Amino acid sequence: MDDSSRTTSAATVAPAVAADALRIEGVVKDFGVEAKVRVLHGIDMHVARGEVCALMGPSGSGKSTLLNLAGLLDRPTEGKIAVDGRETTTLDDDGLTAMRGQKLGFVFQFHHLLPAFTALENVILPEWGRTGRPSEPMRARAEELLREVGLGDHIHYRATQLSGGQAQRVAVARALVHRPSLVLADEPTGNLDTESSVEVLALVRRFNRELGTAFLIVTHDLRIAEQCDRLLEIVDGRMRESDAAVSGPPRG
Repeated sequence: MDDSSRTTSAATVAPAVAADALRIEGVVKDFGVEAKVRVLHGIDMHVARGEVCALMGPSGSGKSTLLNLAGLLDRPTEGKIAVDGRETTTLDDDGLTAMRGQKLGFVFQFHHLLPAFTALENVILPEWGRTGRPSEPMRARAEELLREVGLGDHIHYRATQLSGGQAQRVAVARALVHRPSLVLADEPTGNLDTESSVEVLALVRRFNRELGTAFLIVTHDLRIAEQCDRLLEIVDGRMRESDAAVSGPPRG
């Protein structure tokens, strides 16, 4: 059987292996060719639909590797990854790209806005890149989200004219504009002052509640983790998962 018969596109993925936004089963990740280094050792974890999970662990524990795999930016050496109930490990590169564009949003510690672009242009940039021209419904959705994150008066400001907290709010809007099932956030408040951090986490909780979007938030800050529904810990490439909710705000 050739490779083409073993891979599928996102449109033909078998449906519903689990009712989770993200499910990772037995995932192993090795780096290197001759001298292989095992970074992840049989990871099992899940993020339920509509859940906000924190992922914590010391530097070098495998958090970034795991986030890259969850975001379909890399492939596991062994194991299975399902996003929104769809198995992804048999997808070809085009299928993975399509899944990222349809099902996942990303927020990073550094907002990664294009400095010469306006807030609106940065929010619609993912679709702009995919289609060559953003649709009017997408543009309207982006404007609505910018108003919802408190930047209605800054829609046409360039990224260089925004404060750090404002830029990160644009990044949150960009992650949500295509209504993903899951947003992966890598230290989303790590570069912000306390007040801006509180604002960004309040937005996460609000959109989680109103849109049902699940979030997986990598953080070193226990105060951030305490605002989440559940805490996952990774140490030396092995998962320590607590099914107990941390002491975050009540779910609405």
